[in-house]
Amino acid sequence: MIILLGVLEEGLVYAIMALGVYITYKILDFPDLSVDGTFPMGAAFTATLILSGVSPVLTLPLSFLLGALAGCVTGFIHVKLKVRDLLSGIIVMTALYSINMRLAGGRANLPIFTEETIFTNARLTSKIPEGMAPYTVVLILLVIVAVCKILLDLYLKTRSGYLLRAAGDNDTLVTSLAKDKGLVKILGLAIANGFAALAGCVYCQQKEVFEITVGSGTIVIGLANVIIGTQLFKNIPLIKPTTAVIIGSVIYKACVSFAISHGLNASDLNLIIAALFLLILVCSNYVNGNSGKRGKNHAQAAKH
Repeated sequence: MIILLGVLEEGLVYAIMALGVYITYKILDFPDLSVDGTFPMGAAFTATLILSGVSPVLTLPLSFLLGALAGCVTGFIHVKLKVRDLLSGIIVMTALYSINMRLAGGRANLPIFTEETIFTNARLTSKIPEGMAPYTVVLILLVIVAVCKILLDLYLKTRSGYLLRAAGDNDTLVTSLAKDKGLVKILGLAIANGFAALAGCVYCQQKEVFEITVGSGTIVIGLANVIIGTQLFKNIPLIKPTTAVIIGSVIYKACVSFAISHGLNASDLNLIIAALFLLILVCSNYVNGNSGKRGKNHAQAAKH
């Protein structure tokens, strides 16, 4: 049960970030590496605010806004300064390392063990029955993830959301509607990095510490979550892509936990992540290749 709760907690935290990666990878087709910087930025900002006496709940929207600002910078560099998408993300990710250090007061490690968080505070402890205490973190995470998912689904149904989809699929359509496709991309990157920073905020409060290295490999984890979820459930219309991404995040964390529990050391985590990601990509390409072949065969059969 402890292992299962740990998988759910880790999976749900990274599911928030994966929702942002879904926007950049699946909707905008933008390889945004700045997520590796905005995730720890949310954590650093949160630790600093909580130590300064700011309400832990208030750190959630503030972290989202800070992440959105970083996303706007990535978008500005790409759209207005005409820098390639991949390089734009690398530039912002590199700059954010120093910014995150400054946010944390020049410290690579900033603990908040003695401070109240959204998971541990006097008000929450007094209202949660003793029997439910072990599930408190998971329940709170479920609420946060559900709110993020619902808001994103609602946004994608708006006019702005449809333009965001069009910017990734057919940016000429956006231009024909007298809209600036560059601004639409910047908005998408802002939302995506807002989710990444929000995930960092939640992660910091769950672990009760900020570490500068916490963002290492974040984009790889996010992509793996998105690919697992969208590939597994793409033929099930009742499951929305955002829901699939959340489930994919939990499945991915379960795979990592399974590998560690069967003899691999915690120090092998990056190796496990890389191997899983490679396996996911190979399987995804294989499935897509077979689907394409079946489609061609059906088309040829129809002609004859």
